[in-house]
Amino acid sequence: MGEIRFWKKPPRSRAEGDADAEQGRLSDECEKSETSASAELLDRKVEPWIKIAIGIALLGIVLVSFALGRYPISPVELISTLGGLANNALADFAAHFGVAIPHVEVNQQMATALMNIRLPRILVVMLVGAALAVAGASYQGMFKNPLVSPDILGASAGASFGACLALLFDMSNSMVQLFAFIGAMVAVGGAVWMNKMVNKYDALLGLVLGGMLVTTLFQSFTSLVKFMADANDKLPAITFWLMGSFSRINQADLAVIVAPMLAGFVLLMLERWKLNVLSFGEEEARSLGVNTGRVRLIVIFASTLIVACSVAVAGIVGWVGLVIPHLARSIVGPNYKVLLPTSMFIGAGYLLIVDDLCRLMASTEIPIGILTAIIGVPFFIFIFRHNIKGW
Repeated sequence: MGEIRFWKKPPRSRAEGDADAEQGRLSDECEKSETSASAELLDRKVEPWIKIAIGIALLGIVLVSFALGRYPISPVELISTLGGLANNALADFAAHFGVAIPHVEVNQQMATALMNIRLPRILVVMLVGAALAVAGASYQGMFKNPLVSPDILGASAGASFGACLALLFDMSNSMVQLFAFIGAMVAVGGAVWMNKMVNKYDALLGLVLGGMLVTTLFQSFTSLVKFMADANDKLPAITFWLMGSFSRINQADLAVIVAPMLAGFVLLMLERWKLNVLSFGEEEARSLGVNTGRVRLIVIFASTLIVACSVAVAGIVGWVGLVIPHLARSIVGPNYKVLLPTSMFIGAGYLLIVDDLCRLMASTEIPIGILTAIIGVPFFIFIFRHNIKGW
């Protein structure tokens, strides 16, 4: 038998060592230049007129949404009715302090339609749009990835399974919402647990892998529920819910989601400056005294809370949390102190416009998840193509 020889790596020459040293130096310089460029972007000042324009645009979209519908309301009727309702509410409040303010006559039928039907729907649509946009922006900053959306940790998949399970057993609409909320929270909790179980080195990579596993698992459970559902009754209801819709929104839905959503918004706003620090990298954030693990858990909890509420009342509404943060970033830059509130305002207005189209484009209302995808894909291509420098 021939002698077995093991290959031994030849000693490195001095030239090779010098080349490696030069490559390391260039790499360090590139990292420093990228960090300085990011710092310059964070220092970008946003003109006050831009913020005012965004607020005025949102107000205009709200007023137009009040006027549009199966029974359109003229601007004069809209203003007189809303003004009369505001005057009467102020008169009732002032009466407690002995101040007499005369009441004005209001068309009760129109007032009922505005306050009991259109107002709750408009407010819920705005909350959902703001929630999806701010959750998407927060996740993109935390994961340092422009392709991240609010359902990266499986919230939408878990909510879908919970809602489909409730629909399979003919539960009430409130129970469907509750099961969807619980499903979303359980799914994201499962992703975080898998990250701690299988990953000890890269927390962000572990979260992504955990989200992929949880999403696949709950999507399989949803498919199983659809397979078991009655094809003539329950399956159409499940399919329609999965496409997303605001057609059955009422005042009770608004009352249920407003408190947890506001809590989630407040948590994200309090942590927004830490998202700026995380954008410089894990080591840099820790050197500045930021507890990166704690920040990630807070962002995940708050984002999951508002996304779970959104999916519970509206079903699956895609592409908002992926597209709107890029649009906001192209307008105000990557500074999260400004980016998060801007994403909230633009997300609310964008989804309100899409909801108006869903109500008016056809004789029957189009599920909003269809239009957000049709509009979102080309919109994302345009925005991302012109905003790639922000990353």
